[in-house]
Amino acid sequence: MTLLSIPSPGESIWYLGPVPIRAYALCIIAGIVVAIWIGERRWVARGGKAGEVSDLAVWGVPFGLVGGRLYHVITDWQLYFGEGQNPVTALYIWRGGLGVWGAIALGALGVVIGARLRGIRLLPMLDAIAPAVLVAQAIGRWGNWFNQELFGRPTDLPWALEIDPMHRPEGYPLNETFHPTFLYESLWNLAAFAVIIWADRRFRLGHGRVAALYVMLYTLGRGWIENLRIDDVQLVDVAGLRLNVWTSIVLFTLATAYFVWATRRHPGREERVYRDETTATDVASR
Repeated sequence: MTLLSIPSPGESIWYLGPVPIRAYALCIIAGIVVAIWIGERRWVARGGKAGEVSDLAVWGVPFGLVGGRLYHVITDWQLYFGEGQNPVTALYIWRGGLGVWGAIALGALGVVIGARLRGIRLLPMLDAIAPAVLVAQAIGRWGNWFNQELFGRPTDLPWALEIDPMHRPEGYPLNETFHPTFLYESLWNLAAFAVIIWADRRFRLGHGRVAALYVMLYTLGRGWIENLRIDDVQLVDVAGLRLNVWTSIVLFTLATAYFVWATRRHPGREERVYRDETTATDVASR
């Protein structure tokens, strides 16, 4: 064991009487609450009405949870439908296992539905909430710390993460410390949040460019962090790269292309955030 290291929690479940309180779920819930708070403030600053981000979260959060679980189960089906596995455990979301790409995809679909029902223009809303999603992801990653999962290769760096024997993958029985990839991604997301907030204020980004910048920065970090991981989750190599790395490359390319196109086609920030042509000035005067 290294002289300095990060200990892993001995427990991830506490009991309030007969009711289990799971750390993973608490991290997800905390991330959602903080994201809604940040999103509300940004949406009001963009000219929207208070409470509308919370209303859209009623659509986006359930869709995102379903999408995240579906992505995980589909890409890691052998954990639930392989030989000797119990398919019912695919429903045990409290044990961990949410694919971020599925969560973002279906979560965005939920936001699209909610925005359309309320007459909200989609791109201004996405630009308002995209940075907040990064903070939610940063907080949610700490659930992996409690579950002692999704860590990286063995290392003896001072910030190495201690992993109990029962949580170590095959081939690493004698290794005690590993790269804390949950921490890397959490810190990367917070740094990306700060960069986006600065860029949005400095250049008044609009027309979906904040959302595109979110995708660009997140995938840039996720690509190199993914290459450190040794878990079996989504361990699908294509030309020597894991599935999530390829996903990051594709999404980074698409987001960059959209950012450049939107900058040329729609410089500046849109004034109207509602489909009925209501402007930010109109809302402020209500």
